[in-house]
Amino acid sequence: MRRNRFAKIIATIGPATESEDRIAALFKAGVDVFRLNFSHASHEEQLGRIKAIRSVEARFGSNIAILADLQGPKLRVGCFAGGIVRLETGANFRLDLSDVDGNKNRAPLPHPEIFAALEPETDLLLDDGKVRLRVESCGPDFAETRVITGGEISDHKGVNVPEAIMDVSPLTPKDHADLEFALANDVDWIALSFVQRAEDLIEARRLIQDKCGILAKLEKPSAIDELDKIVELSDAIMVARGDLGVEIPAEDVPPLQKAIIRSCRRRGTPVVVATQMLDSMVHAPTPTRAEASDVATAVYDGVDAVMLSAESAVGAYPIESVQMMDRIIRRVERDPLYSGIMRAETYTSGTATADAITAAARQAANAMHAAAIVTFTASGSTTLRAARERPEVPILSLTPDKRIARRLAIAWGVHAIETRDVVNSTDMVEVATDVTASEGFAKTGERLVVTGGVPFGISGTTNTLRVATVGYGSTPKVD
Repeated sequence: MRRNRFAKIIATIGPATESEDRIAALFKAGVDVFRLNFSHASHEEQLGRIKAIRSVEARFGSNIAILADLQGPKLRVGCFAGGIVRLETGANFRLDLSDVDGNKNRAPLPHPEIFAALEPETDLLLDDGKVRLRVESCGPDFAETRVITGGEISDHKGVNVPEAIMDVSPLTPKDHADLEFALANDVDWIALSFVQRAEDLIEARRLIQDKCGILAKLEKPSAIDELDKIVELSDAIMVARGDLGVEIPAEDVPPLQKAIIRSCRRRGTPVVVATQMLDSMVHAPTPTRAEASDVATAVYDGVDAVMLSAESAVGAYPIESVQMMDRIIRRVERDPLYSGIMRAETYTSGTATADAITAAARQAANAMHAAAIVTFTASGSTTLRAARERPEVPILSLTPDKRIARRLAIAWGVHAIETRDVVNSTDMVEVATDVTASEGFAKTGERLVVTGGVPFGISGTTNTLRVATVGYGSTPKVD
């Protein structure tokens, strides 16, 4: 199913949308990638959702990506006597490893890795930053703090330590089990939570290898210190503004979002903006104007995808949320300012032949008003190079590997199709013209820019560019 836009839509599946009919409706409304949140739902429930998505994929004959979002470490305080206490600003408050229920003077914090990372003057944020504590003294099993911002705190509320790098893997035992399940059921992307440093990606790559793409969620300030390295080691990046917005001042989130997008675009790494994009549509049929502007800003910045979370998982208007996001994207992309921004902020990096060929393909397609750029790819890298260029025409990615076709559903402007291997340049052009015509991207007489590699079927060999005209007979014209 052709999308008349470049930016993609990711939607989270949850209780409100897990039936096959609802998933089909979401897909028709515009969803390109379905997210499964492994913080919720059993493996049995997730398997039902995976089967429903694949059934919809077969019904529509399109390649749909599935993103398995791992929970990651959850740092939480323990329990309180009575379940809840109120901490007064200026009061002293102790955190320790004792399992005795807490009170207004102390609380259990069953995470030795937090204490190991603390220093005096370090701040701890409880319950998404509603309560702020400042460490005055600490040891391997305790922290004496002063309450900087008071408020109520109850059992098992989350703890954030924005100024510290903790010696904790982003993959918990639960994540290992979820990862094994996800890989066994052919998901296309793994979202890795709690990424603090580049080494976290190396650990994940060792486990996942090339079985699916790795999407790093940037939600820790420490990850920003190694941003370019993390982008280099990841297959995609998510600006996870929920946790990130807890750990840094709210006014720092927008410029940081732009810096992350810029880093990803320079490298050609797909980038997703997520969290609260149309949050009011959880309960209302229309978004606020500020939310519409938020989505539009991300699209103007050239993101590959924008994401719905609670809006589609538990909201009262999941289909309408997708339709609204689709309309906002298409409206922005019709704006002459948008195409001007994309032309002005084209990122071509590297001196490889493939980079030069891809840059030339964009220039040729724009100059001759081609109907599409067609990329033949074995690994997806050629197509991602084309997407990095942000051309003014769609990108058809033709690959013999269905896994790659599905994975590319997240990439800007890409319509991925599983095709047979081609054997020579003539065959390449014939397949390209046949597919673009059958998929509705080109009509007789329109031109295509086609890239591929010789020898054919070998990853990383993009070295050929052809301009072809969709012919009137069985043989296309090659310029």
